[in-house]
Amino acid sequence: MVGQENEVDAGFVALLRQDLRADQISVVAADLTTFAIDQGPVTDYQLPLAVVWAESVADVQAVVRAAAAIGVPLVTRGAGTGVSGGAHATAGCVVLNLTRMNQILEINPADEIARVEPGVINGELNNAVAMHGLMFAPDPASFKISTIGGNIATNAGGLRCAKYGVTRDAVLALDVVLADGSLIHTGHRTFKGVAGYDLTSLFVGSEGTLGIVVGATVRLKYLPTIVRTLAVFFPSVQQAAAGVLALGAARVQPCILELLDGPSLEELDRRNGSNLASRGTALLLIQFDGLAAEAEEAVAAVELEKVGGIVSREDPQEAQRLVELRRNNRGLDVDAENRVGEDVAVPRSQLVHYITALEEMAVRHGVDLAVIAHAGDGNLHPTFSVPTFEPAGIAALNAALDESIDKALELGGTITGEHGIGQYKLRWLGLEQSSEVLDLQRSIKALFDPQGILNPGKAIPACP
Repeated sequence: MVGQENEVDAGFVALLRQDLRADQISVVAADLTTFAIDQGPVTDYQLPLAVVWAESVADVQAVVRAAAAIGVPLVTRGAGTGVSGGAHATAGCVVLNLTRMNQILEINPADEIARVEPGVINGELNNAVAMHGLMFAPDPASFKISTIGGNIATNAGGLRCAKYGVTRDAVLALDVVLADGSLIHTGHRTFKGVAGYDLTSLFVGSEGTLGIVVGATVRLKYLPTIVRTLAVFFPSVQQAAAGVLALGAARVQPCILELLDGPSLEELDRRNGSNLASRGTALLLIQFDGLAAEAEEAVAAVELEKVGGIVSREDPQEAQRLVELRRNNRGLDVDAENRVGEDVAVPRSQLVHYITALEEMAVRHGVDLAVIAHAGDGNLHPTFSVPTFEPAGIAALNAALDESIDKALELGGTITGEHGIGQYKLRWLGLEQSSEVLDLQRSIKALFDPQGILNPGKAIPACP
């Protein structure tokens, strides 16, 4: 064990030592600080009692059983790329790190599935299955460093959501360690199956509050051989949003349909030396794949020109550069008290109205605003910021954030499209869900985790 034992409950350490090596447990200050938070805004900063690295299912079971015996809360984490505080340490907790459980257990090209441990990196799984002409479709912006376990915990989305759906749509089965240390298997290897309640879907997006995912069977999709990319610039972000509806009316199906407003383009230019802002005030980045890609691209170009778009057909190299720029746009800076990136979703028919409302409220509150969006499914990431940490500016920022949530709900939307509730968004969950629904969720939590040791203070609010 690294560090001083007296910093950790002696009984808990004694139980862990029965099954884990010394180098799997740390109470070194640097480790406690590093693994205390993810990339979300910190509302309640706590250092964990210890950090534990599991390397097998048996390790996870041992840690959970020890935690259950002593009553120690567990916060499970992967790469820590979440942006809602779902992996923030809470008072008296131990952080259970699963990044060492990083083996691809099976790739079955005939069945179009893979079995993986939770610490497998999204991008590494995609590299491994690409040689079979397959891909794991969910692709959050952090795909090069985020883990499959983390993607499952938050039901992560990404750029390809418009066509291929989110993580839940790609998960067929799970191995889960429950709060008493027992191991269960949910789901099936088949694409279809309705035996019993759908516990697999329940665990996806539960943010580690119901059980700890230690293995997953995921569905793979065909890696497209034909890809066509359009960069369409517009005089205004509202016209770009209207272009999204024009594509829907034309019944074409992009695999990627991303929107970036003027401030987002300007920031990308500043950081990357690009010239996007000189080409227009807003951008729709559109990609079609599959055998119909060329035909759909042609239809899209015509329809977008009708609504004021300047269409540029990009060669593969430039297309890849633009997609990479877009992936790097969210997360240029870690969220902080004076800069918060949101994650709301609204019906696509409300995109224009919502973006217009965001711009108006930013001006009224005196805060800066940049809007990017997975426009194909109405999931927006508006980033509000103020230049300093002065109390008046922070108050204005929080007022704008609150109003942006209220407006999204008014338009039939949700407070989170893909980042999860975590710790940060608990304050808004009651605005979207009724007290009856919240009570039911608390009952489910109590059934799976009667001691309340699995990621407490996340995903659902405690009893009032």
